[in-house]
Amino acid sequence: MRMYDISVGISPEMPIWPGDPPIVIERVREIVKGDNANVSRLECGVHVGTHVDAPIHFIDGSSSVETIPLRVLIGRAYVVHLPNATVINETTLEGSGIPPRTRRILFRTSNSNYWAQGERRFKKDFVAIDASGATWLVRKNVQLVGIDYLSVAPFEASIETHRILLENGVVVVEGLDLSEVSQGRYKIYCLPLKIIGSDGAPARTILVGV
Repeated sequence: MRMYDISVGISPEMPIWPGDPPIVIERVREIVKGDNANVSRLECGVHVGTHVDAPIHFIDGSSSVETIPLRVLIGRAYVVHLPNATVINETTLEGSGIPPRTRRILFRTSNSNYWAQGERRFKKDFVAIDASGATWLVRKNVQLVGIDYLSVAPFEASIETHRILLENGVVVVEGLDLSEVSQGRYKIYCLPLKIIGSDGAPARTILVGV
């Protein structure tokens, strides 16, 4: 049984969404300075690295991240490779070969090269799902969608894709590193931090071969 850690490591050097809070990791107590333990402080936005979006991220007054059901965050998933896609739209999905009745889909695109190469700069031209692709996923009763960059939606058109997915109860996982994962079936374990009332949360996410 092979396991894949598809989470991106959090550090001040990693790319973040423009305008989001910078990442600060500061050692506030140190043994070498006479303290009895090393203690650090973390400061960052909740949509940092590998993370889950809650409906309230784009739909005011809706549910927050701690209410996302574990039965959706854990279960069988399909990783589909779309190395030549520039956008994931309805046409792309129709020709992708995703098995029928798949409920959790993770998209490995050319974005995964950024993680493999250690790219630190934010890229605006990442591959993402447009509104027609989001509508297709809802129509197919997909419950969880994961993407290998910091947004499931295109940089200049972020709202519509998110709203289509989140309004229909689709869990959105962003910032996955799928650079070492082959196309096929896996079991996903995605556990966002239980931050009460939050619009998102970082998530340690792994795949297990089935």
